[in-house]
Amino acid sequence: MKISRFEDFVTVARGMTAPAKVAVVEACDENTLQSVVHAAREGIISPILIGDAAEIAYTLPTLGASADDFEIIPSSDADASLNIAAALVREGKANALMKGLIDTARFMKMVLNKENNLLQGQILSLIGFYETPRYHKLFAVTDFGLNTYPDLQTKKAIVENAVGLLRKLGVALPKVAALSATEKVNQKMPDSVAAHALKEMNARGEITGCIIEGPISFDLATSAEAAKIKRYSSPVAGDADLLLVPDFVCGNMLVKCLTGFGGARTAGTVLGARVPIILTSRSSEADDKYYSIALAACAAAGR
Repeated sequence: MKISRFEDFVTVARGMTAPAKVAVVEACDENTLQSVVHAAREGIISPILIGDAAEIAYTLPTLGASADDFEIIPSSDADASLNIAAALVREGKANALMKGLIDTARFMKMVLNKENNLLQGQILSLIGFYETPRYHKLFAVTDFGLNTYPDLQTKKAIVENAVGLLRKLGVALPKVAALSATEKVNQKMPDSVAAHALKEMNARGEITGCIIEGPISFDLATSAEAAKIKRYSSPVAGDADLLLVPDFVCGNMLVKCLTGFGGARTAGTVLGARVPIILTSRSSEADDKYYSIALAACAAAGR
């Protein structure tokens, strides 16, 4: 299956056996509630709104919704909201988490707190999907937000997190581009060495369910024309589903170029915890949050 647009996330989520139970921490801002209401109306989530109950109940009617149609758990402050959300996940009452009007560092401190038992010893990674008219399908980028300079084993875990999600989205054999500045291994460029090592791990069956090419440059991974000109042959060339960036710095610059200069639309989620985490910016548009919710609903399937 080729995922061509963000609406495909909604289609996949609708096909799940049950709506995702999303615990929304500090669900008090209009953008967050607008996206949550939209997703609930589409039948892809069953939200649990945590925060100032009076403010939530006041805001919902302005969005054409009724507080009577939503589960609202009142909390005295942000810390109480975080504790309630963590308990809901531990008790199996929520299979996805969403950050509302709360600082990201404060939210992630709750996720990383071992006492909350949300990690299960896995590597957390941030994956973003991008929609642009300059590419023939959606593509994903990871990890540009959580792991600063990942070693080889961490990169393996990051790939496995992403491949698991892509397969849930219907991509039977995701094509993974382990990015570098060149398609040749250069011992003076550690990222090219790591990219080649990942390709070899894939060939040996240590990383399964995908095809990994690496090292490979961005243009070869995303442009069949560039691959033709350079006479570069690979099933990943010009058709990558996933771009694995070498480190946080490269990834951060890439995604900001995609959205800032390139005008790409984006949706993302955090993988590797007991449940997927919707970690959009407080200033994100409601549509971006909506499609991130749909993506997390797909990731939550089977949890």
